[in-house]
Amino acid sequence: MLGGFLMNFSDNFFSKVEKKTNVNKETILSLANKLQGSNMKDETTLREVISDLAKMTGREVSKEKEQKIIDTILNDKVPKNIDKMLDR
Repeated sequence: MLGGFLMNFSDNFFSKVEKKTNVNKETILSLANKLQGSNMKDETTLREVISDLAKMTGREVSKEKEQKIIDTILNDKVPKNIDKMLDR
């Protein structure tokens, strides 16, 4: 389901993501498929996902930033137009 949702994004979107994160389309889709059965409103699951993404991208995520990400997701504050965020 999530993987199918991501397939609706253009190759241009995935190119932007790869350029900013060094994570390719196949890795993103693989992670999406892994997550589709997960409870994304569960804090433990979210922490694992954030940790996995940090490892994939080679970036460190502070505990403060991790908590901000979790709060954003749990409070349904994730921007609807993610594609525009990549243009920054």
